Amino acid sequence: MTTAQHNKSSTPKHPLSGTSLGTDAWIRLKKNRMAVFSLYYLIAVVIICIFGPLVYESITGIAHDTANPTMGSTGPFAGGAAHPFGTDELGRDILVRTMAGGRVSLGVGLLATLVSIVIGITYGAISGYKGGTVDSLMMRFVDILFGLPFTIFVILLTTIFERSLVLLFVAIGAVEWLTMARIIRSSVYSFKNLECVEAAHSLGLSNARILFRHILPNVIGPAIVYTTLTVPKVMLLESFLSFLGLGVQAPNSSWGSLIKDGADKVDVYPWILIFPVFLFSATLFALNFLGDGLRDALDPKAAKD
Repeated sequence: MTTAQHNKSSTPKHPLSGTSLGTDAWIRLKKNRMAVFSLYYLIAVVIICIFGPLVYESITGIAHDTANPTMGSTGPFAGGAAHPFGTDELGRDILVRTMAGGRVSLGVGLLATLVSIVIGITYGAISGYKGGTVDSLMMRFVDILFGLPFTIFVILLTTIFERSLVLLFVAIGAVEWLTMARIIRSSVYSFKNLECVEAAHSLGLSNARILFRHILPNVIGPAIVYTTLTVPKVMLLESFLSFLGLGVQAPNSSWGSLIKDGADKVDVYPWILIFPVFLFSATLFALNFLGDGLRDALDPKAAKD
């Protein structure tokens, strides 16, 4: 066999192709069955909460704010198949109110988290990239804000200004960005001195392009993980405000307001509390399991194994 024939026969028919970081992370995430199950559960809950009330109303003619005093405080299936979760004291269907409440709670959690991500990533990235005196001043400002009672701050905002979902998004998001800023700051600070960043400087690229095009995409993993942990935290804060009567107002509902209504009548009508609590708790567990799975999947040390 000639050398050319040997080289030709030893050449693989299908050359190896590299995989992206996202593909590697997804492969590792799929090995975590609890995280994958939580992901599918969350997708199903989001779809049900968005479209469920519309489908339910088209089939039964019952909306989330439809009251029927003759069906007041009816237990599960006691009023027939039209009310599988029962009704509250005003005859409103618990099933459709739970789905509509999930839409509000998930919306507050996602949108308020988005506000905190935008503020936190921008603030932390600038602080870590600038370094020196700018970094010290910006981080001392964050330390001062950490010492403030932000729950009371949100309560003051919702009592001073007109209550609305938009204000709720902004108020909660504006107080949840501090930890995100610290996470991004530390990641950018450790990454900016690498050779690839110095090469970008030598090519004459602007600081903004280096920061947002070359550094942030490589440190976004911890931010994604923290995002999955921020959503349940925001949902709990919204539920706490609704429990105090400062969140979503009737006739609209959220899981927090439904839990408040059910807690007031749990001794007499326990089904009003059971179903919203079950879905709310299951969603929080799923978000935390998914966050743990993403943390393991995006861990650089795990990529070397």
